[in-house]
Amino acid sequence: MCSTEECSHGLKNCIYVFALVGHLSMHRHKQRAGKEGQVLHRSKRGWVWNQFFVIEEYTGPDPVLVGRLHSDVDSGDGNIKYILSGEGAGTIFVIDDKTGNIHATKTLDREEQAQYTLTAQAVARDTNKPLEPPSEFIVKVQDINDNPPEFLHGPYYARVPEMSNVGTSVMQVTATDADDPTYGNSARLVYSILQGQPYFSVEPQTGIIRTALPNMDREARQEYDVVIQAKDMGGHMGGLSGTTEVKITLTDVNDNPPKFPQSVYPMSVSEDKVPGEEVGRLKAKDPDLGDNGLVNYRLIDGDGMSMFELTTDSETREAVIKLKKPVDFETKRSYTLKVEGSNPHVDPQFLAWGPYKDEATIKISVEDADEPPVFVAPSYTFEVEENAPEGTLVGRVHAKDTDVANNPVRYMIPRYTDVEQFFSINSEDGMITTTRPLDRETQAWHNISVSATEIGGHHQDTKVRVNIKVKDVNDNPPEFATNNEVLMCETVAPGKVIETVSAVDKDEMAHRQHFTFSLAPEVAHNHNFSLKDNRDSTASIYDVYYLPIEINDNGFPAMSSTNTLTIRVCSCDSKDTILSCNVEPYVLPAGLSTGALIAILACIVILLAIVVLFVALRRQKKEPLIVFEEEDIRENIITYDDEGGGEEDTEAFDIATLQNPDGANGFLPRKDIKPELQYPIRPGIGRPAANSVDVDDFIKTRIAEADSDPTAPPYDSIQIYGYEGRGSLAGSLSSLESVTTESDLDYDYLQSWGPRFKKLADLYGTKDYKRTHKD
Repeated sequence: MCSTEECSHGLKNCIYVFALVGHLSMHRHKQRAGKEGQVLHRSKRGWVWNQFFVIEEYTGPDPVLVGRLHSDVDSGDGNIKYILSGEGAGTIFVIDDKTGNIHATKTLDREEQAQYTLTAQAVARDTNKPLEPPSEFIVKVQDINDNPPEFLHGPYYARVPEMSNVGTSVMQVTATDADDPTYGNSARLVYSILQGQPYFSVEPQTGIIRTALPNMDREARQEYDVVIQAKDMGGHMGGLSGTTEVKITLTDVNDNPPKFPQSVYPMSVSEDKVPGEEVGRLKAKDPDLGDNGLVNYRLIDGDGMSMFELTTDSETREAVIKLKKPVDFETKRSYTLKVEGSNPHVDPQFLAWGPYKDEATIKISVEDADEPPVFVAPSYTFEVEENAPEGTLVGRVHAKDTDVANNPVRYMIPRYTDVEQFFSINSEDGMITTTRPLDRETQAWHNISVSATEIGGHHQDTKVRVNIKVKDVNDNPPEFATNNEVLMCETVAPGKVIETVSAVDKDEMAHRQHFTFSLAPEVAHNHNFSLKDNRDSTASIYDVYYLPIEINDNGFPAMSSTNTLTIRVCSCDSKDTILSCNVEPYVLPAGLSTGALIAILACIVILLAIVVLFVALRRQKKEPLIVFEEEDIRENIITYDDEGGGEEDTEAFDIATLQNPDGANGFLPRKDIKPELQYPIRPGIGRPAANSVDVDDFIKTRIAEADSDPTAPPYDSIQIYGYEGRGSLAGSLSSLESVTTESDLDYDYLQSWGPRFKKLADLYGTKDYKRTHKD
């Protein structure tokens, strides 16, 4: 029960004390009952005991009295001491060991710890022996409304389609309260909207936000800032509250059709513009976004639909009007087009708001431009006969100025199209004439260009192609198709066909035109051969040796020519198999008489006689095999087995052979390169004295020097003399004559002949010196 002195803090702070029987007393009573068999009676409890409450957040000046412990064995003499242990004992909770009063020394927070478990025991003060077993009790912290609601996930972002119906759910927000939800209304929350009316509302109990107005248009306003409040104590006065922000965005729907800002769009285009060039642009406005605002364009009507085309710019989404065909100011000066712009993606929910398309009219005016002349035909083809005289008319081209001014036109042929200048044109009337006769066989077609230039204005010009065909005239005689020789056996029987010949003509062959063949007049009465015209532009030859054939092309005018068929007479076996043929064929040139042939043969004989005479003379007079520009002044040793002819023997000996002995045999001369270093003569080789007459020693010395000298040409020469000259002042030098006769000639005069004869003077200058020299 509760005492009045223990309720000084009011009803909430009143401590309820209940009497409990001590465990020890109860245990003893059970033992006695079991032994004595007496009726059991519950004995009086020795503790006053229960759970205690303490209010949180108490901030009074004195410690809060939590409760009081009292034992029946406590007589009040102070011999009993109360002991407290457990959570917070000694720090948060303290006990008076004499009276058993328990106080809270600190402010408690239920949100930190809602209850504490403690143990109480009564012991003898002098011995500390327990008088009763220890018992647990609980101190609960009583909640007060000291925590406001909190939105843990704010701020919030939400999206809702525009034009949504009233009551469409946007999102749900939730707040939490740390107070005890089981005690009072401290954690009972109520939601309300502080900002965002009248567009949105919130359900008080659930926190669900909903639309509150119909037809909210994104194009008018896209974003809304809403403030939601959560209040505890059931929303009553004195309750704590918390708020959060919710940013709500209206998403787009296709609720707007496209619209052209103008109903009529004026445009213009110059007549000199080429197809594909841009004329103008227009764009329908659609305030919707993305695919909802996409607009497709098309031409639906107008007299310019064949002249203009419409495309869409992928970046700007504009309708682009382009020229499809060239326009002409002089022909038509204005066009009208009707353009439609429509949404390809329509929301079925808003079909009733349609139609989702719009139309506009485009008026296009054609502007005049200074244009080049225009030929009346895209190209011209003319014909002219070959061999036509200079100045022959080929044809006429005509161009005109299509502008309003209608200026005169001047014509010309660009030289690069008629390089050889076969044609000329009258600059005023466009008449084309030839400048020389044309040959179809050389060039059958002439492709030229004619340029027309406007006189005045901007001097613009235009060109046209002119193709000129050269018509054929029969001005070429026919001739054999091939010039192959004909082989025939010499024993061929008369009347046998030995060859069939055909003809060709450089001129064009008319329909049913053919060649005719006949023998040339000079052989028409020759009985050794015959010719048969096969009437199919071929002819057959029968047993023939010499065959000039006349061919007629049967054209207009008729052309003919005489062609010689070459026939070679061959030896054949019994089966007419050719074994061998003449070296020279029988040939008669066309159109030559017998006297002319004899004259030609006589000329050939005379030429042959001249050639034979020339060869004979050449054999008597030998020309030097190799001619040098400079005379070689080196000394040469000539070995010969014939007696020389003295100074008159100029034909028998040629020093050029010594200079290049390989030239006589058809070899190229060696090109020696003189080395930079000069090698001295090898020791041990002596040079004979100038007055030495020992030719053998002299030759050996020179040979040794030549062998050791790298700059000397490495060749020898041998000259054979087959002719001895007459009338030499020095007489014969032949050793053959010296054998049979004694020579008393004086050779001292050789000393005055210069350095070339110095060695001969040394050899033969002494009278008593004579020597026989043989090779």
